[in-house]
Amino acid sequence: MNFFERQHAARGTTVRLVALFILAVIAIVAAINLVLWLVLRNEPDSSVYGWMITVSIISLLVITGGTVSKTLSLRAGGAVVAQQVGAVAIDPTTTDPQLRRFVNIVEEMSLASGVPTPRLFVLENEPAINAFAAGYSPADAAITVTHGALTQLNRDELQGVIGHEFSHILNGDMRLNIKLIGLLNGILLIGLIGLRIMQFAPWAGGGRRNDRDNNAGLIVLLGLVMMILGFVGQFFASLIKAAVSRQREWLADASSVQFTRQTTGLAGALKKIAGLESGSALRNKAAAAEVSHMLFGDGGKAFSALFATHPPLMERIKALEPDFDPGELADIVPAERAGSGVTAGFTANSRPAATPAPSGDAVRVVPPDVAARVGTVTADDVATGQELSRQIPAQFRTLASQSSTAIGLTVAMLLSADTASRQKELELVAQHLGPQTAQDAAALAEQLTTLAPQLRLPLLGLAAPQITSRPAADLDALLTTLDALAKFDGVITLFEYCQTRQVSSWVQDARNPSTRSRPGTKPGGGARAAASTVLAALAAVGNSDPHAAQQAYNSALTSLTGQTSTGVALPPLPAWSALDPLWPQLDAVEPSAKNLLVQAMVTAVRDDGVLTLNEAELLRTACGLIHCPLPAFVA
Repeated sequence: MNFFERQHAARGTTVRLVALFILAVIAIVAAINLVLWLVLRNEPDSSVYGWMITVSIISLLVITGGTVSKTLSLRAGGAVVAQQVGAVAIDPTTTDPQLRRFVNIVEEMSLASGVPTPRLFVLENEPAINAFAAGYSPADAAITVTHGALTQLNRDELQGVIGHEFSHILNGDMRLNIKLIGLLNGILLIGLIGLRIMQFAPWAGGGRRNDRDNNAGLIVLLGLVMMILGFVGQFFASLIKAAVSRQREWLADASSVQFTRQTTGLAGALKKIAGLESGSALRNKAAAAEVSHMLFGDGGKAFSALFATHPPLMERIKALEPDFDPGELADIVPAERAGSGVTAGFTANSRPAATPAPSGDAVRVVPPDVAARVGTVTADDVATGQELSRQIPAQFRTLASQSSTAIGLTVAMLLSADTASRQKELELVAQHLGPQTAQDAAALAEQLTTLAPQLRLPLLGLAAPQITSRPAADLDALLTTLDALAKFDGVITLFEYCQTRQVSSWVQDARNPSTRSRPGTKPGGGARAAASTVLAALAAVGNSDPHAAQQAYNSALTSLTGQTSTGVALPPLPAWSALDPLWPQLDAVEPSAKNLLVQAMVTAVRDDGVLTLNEAELLRTACGLIHCPLPAFVA
């Protein structure tokens, strides 16, 4: 199942989730009405029906209010989920060896997959081995690990766990998981209200003791009834979690193995969960209950296998190692006792040697093969990510990883080499972003001339979480500044377009994650005109010879429509800014249409089957703008 098929399947899962939620609400309201009928069955029918209607309306309002309020509280994305369960943000420039190893692995995986680096968090007081990814899209994603995962797993094992979580990021599982938190909060709220009512009961009542006791008794009865109904909600909540989670955990395990091309890391992590006393159960039971369907391992013991959010642990291990003997678990020891290789001297540049990745200034591509790589990471891609990470100089990595310097670095990438022009550009930067940012950008501009061209956009990806976490006013000023710098000399270069559009897309995704990251649903035919214009622009940029550009354009149209298009004239090359309104139209089309569009874009960019670095960057930017993350081609 490729990326586009997974997106289509996710739509079906969402429909099933909503259907299960509606059934759960109906069951809860029916249970409430049954209790009312049993209590009031000797009363006149009109009174009974009146109470039933009133209580049903109140229950629906409580469920709706609980769902809406929780969903709104999670609109900011993955970082909010991590913070709500008590996780602490990790400084990407940390020198702590365990945290440094975690940061390195995530950065390598981000560079390999073509998505911006997620924000990173740790549950400091959790000795168990666990992790989860949260967010609506890669641009607002956050990966959280427990302290136990950092201290008890070696590098291969931690990489296997991170590969599992990246699968959830790339497959769109995170969006479904956040929806699940919001929906389930509504049906669990009745039970929580019942608990609060019972806590309030001793203080209820009027001035006289008998009145106070009677009122307290009624309140306790009401609270008890609502708590019982809360168990009904808990039953359905657990059932829904299990229904949408287990199969996705199998897929994430398989994807992790594909990413790392070895089973020992992921299997080793699962064995340590099974064999060590700490296991995977979290101490914070409330947090474990809320994010249980997101976790790498079970956050707590399920009442029954029917309600388990994860496949049985032994089955997961045996799927990776069919010859596994459970007796081996007795020999499992934590990484710090076994000697994991994590030492105080482990730094950003001491990562293990990567498998040689594709290099040079061009690579051969086949359009269907490129489309198959969307949203997918292979071991070769991970090797490319490791190589790119190794090549990024330490000083630039630090600048990209600090909130105080990431903006200046981003701006410096667009400054002119001409001294007079640069001075005017810096005045513009100072006007929008302040004198300090202008000074930082000026100091960095000369240093950036030493950075290899293929490292510019990967470096920008490392800066993404530092950029998108800034206040809205700062982001508005940044986007305005970047656009002004790109247009400053009247000509927008290919790199300027790629950089400004990528940053803009990340900012918009992080600012409105719940709406910007929805999979497309519209038929591709409705966006045919937009697709033709984009293909014309890509063909003209990717082929300097007009005849080759015309041939590439016609081939791209044929790839898109399935019909020969040799008689179609190449439209005039539009200004880059004219493409901006077209990307949302193309992003809105259904997954199967996007699959064809990506193949057509590959053909348009380079009809001869060879991609140069500039063409690869353009193609990856175009795919990113329609939320089809594409791994790096060139290291």
